[in-house]
Amino acid sequence: MPQPQVTVLMALYQGERYLRAQLDSIAAQTADWKLVVGDDGSNDAGPQIVQEFAREWPGRVELRAGPCQGAAANFMTLLAGLPEAPRHVALADQDDVWHADKLSRALAALESGGDQPALYCSRVQICDEALGPLGLSHLPVRPPSFRHALVQNLVQGNTAVLNPAAPALARAGAQGAGKVVMHDWWLYQLVSGAGGRVIHDPWPSLLYRQHGANVVGANDSAGARLASLNRMLNGRHRDWSRANLREMQRLRNRLTPENRPLLDDFAALAGPGALARLRALRRGGFYRQGQLSQAALWLAAALGRV
Repeated sequence: MPQPQVTVLMALYQGERYLRAQLDSIAAQTADWKLVVGDDGSNDAGPQIVQEFAREWPGRVELRAGPCQGAAANFMTLLAGLPEAPRHVALADQDDVWHADKLSRALAALESGGDQPALYCSRVQICDEALGPLGLSHLPVRPPSFRHALVQNLVQGNTAVLNPAAPALARAGAQGAGKVVMHDWWLYQLVSGAGGRVIHDPWPSLLYRQHGANVVGANDSAGARLASLNRMLNGRHRDWSRANLREMQRLRNRLTPENRPLLDDFAALAGPGALARLRALRRGGFYRQGQLSQAALWLAAALGRV
């Protein structure tokens, strides 16, 4: 049976240096694809490279103007602009290189589950600028869930693929959205909160190029993990939590009845009294990946910095 077409959403900004390699890897997919690119006001050759690619693949590439408010807003705009009945949707960064079977593997993983929203993501092969291998991203030690999604992101957006029910949910949720921390974290929270499946593939699906202009970059070195813990303790993560909370409260009616009390417990982590916050943390069963990160979560809750 032929595989369904996948709409690939790409956020573009000043991406000329590595863009062509990524576009070629999308063209090499063993699954059928369509590409929609949101350009955030690039003044380099990136848009021209997309237009040249579109001429090579007539009818399969669309270039749109982005909101010029950063990568997260660009992706949220692309999600909000999906058709009312979207098919499978994948997210793409401008500077990676996909494995040729990336989409096919994701479609196979998403095949079961019926009408339930589902989000596929995977490990990545971390590489240097010349795509020399540096190592694999870490595997999660605990499964994905809404309890986890509220306090830590598991979904690497450049690997994300959604079954048709998930982009329909995301399209509705993205319309009227406020500023989000990152689009992939927002998707993880929304899909898991709505009772959907989140699938993490232990095999890498792409080459994740590291260079001086990565919006986020790999978070797998010891220094990056220490920086993450520092954000938990210096209050930066608290600002992210407030933004996440506002969005999930706005979308509360899309959460399952079982997950709405978890959102209330998460809100209580911002409340007065260290003991009350720690009780809410225990009651909600919130967790981060790894013992040190989990210990930092408890300390941050005691200090009122979650």
